[in-house]
Amino acid sequence: MTDPPVGPATVAPTGGFLPGADPSRPPGPGDLALPVTGAKLLTGVDGHPLRVADLPADTDWVPLGTFDGVPAWGTDLTTTTATDLPGRARGWASLAAEVPEPLATLAGRALAVLTWRRTHRWCGACRAELTDRPGETARQCPDCGLYVPMQLSAAVLVAITRPGPPGHADELLLVRHATGPPGLWALVAGFVEAGETLEAAVRREVGEEVGLPVDRLAYFGSQPWAISSPGVLLAGFTARAAEPQAEPVVDGRELTGAQWFGLDALPAQLPPAYSISRWLIDATVTAGRR
Repeated sequence: MTDPPVGPATVAPTGGFLPGADPSRPPGPGDLALPVTGAKLLTGVDGHPLRVADLPADTDWVPLGTFDGVPAWGTDLTTTTATDLPGRARGWASLAAEVPEPLATLAGRALAVLTWRRTHRWCGACRAELTDRPGETARQCPDCGLYVPMQLSAAVLVAITRPGPPGHADELLLVRHATGPPGLWALVAGFVEAGETLEAAVRREVGEEVGLPVDRLAYFGSQPWAISSPGVLLAGFTARAAEPQAEPVVDGRELTGAQWFGLDALPAQLPPAYSISRWLIDATVTAGRR
């Protein structure tokens, strides 16, 4: 039986990006600019951020943090405005696949923060317009005092293995999601419920989606994941099948298929290289060769 994959060395670093919300000084012309239009981010043609000087002087800026010490600012654009600006509008899949870390992390924060602000403009208790909390990624109602911080949605995914037949490599469970790209084989995943630990969420999701018990859970790493929706944080785990002879039974709602694959015979249709799902799969294959 192989050792579980090691996570931190596999997960892409966040480098020089530091999140923050400090508007202590106005944006400078050379500061980084990350304009959001709908579910896309406007970048330079080379994928790097635009500069504040590239946008109109009356742009309404939101602080995002710093990149290698340079302040980064976001702004919410209309589609009409975006067509008049230089650069290229990119969705998250394009950003994550083509833009190197830590720029991709900065881009994901811009999408998450600006989308959250757009969808949290009014107080949910008394309907007054919310105001920004200085120095925080949060808003507050001036009338009733309701505090509205930006919240993350935690989700888990897990690479489950079992011993292969005698003389063969271990096997990895891969599934096909009903809402995923056609033909893609991925890992069991799902959102964490209120009052639930990450480990409990793994066991519940695996039980619900493929009907299998698991043990030897080990934390692997995490990744902000704006492709599902802004503000999603994925936590990856490895696990072993508690009943190695058991076969998966899909729920028929979230999954359309589930199958064990030998680590030396994985299908070609796997998650993209920029995803923690692929990092988990690749690390599991590497551990299986030890």
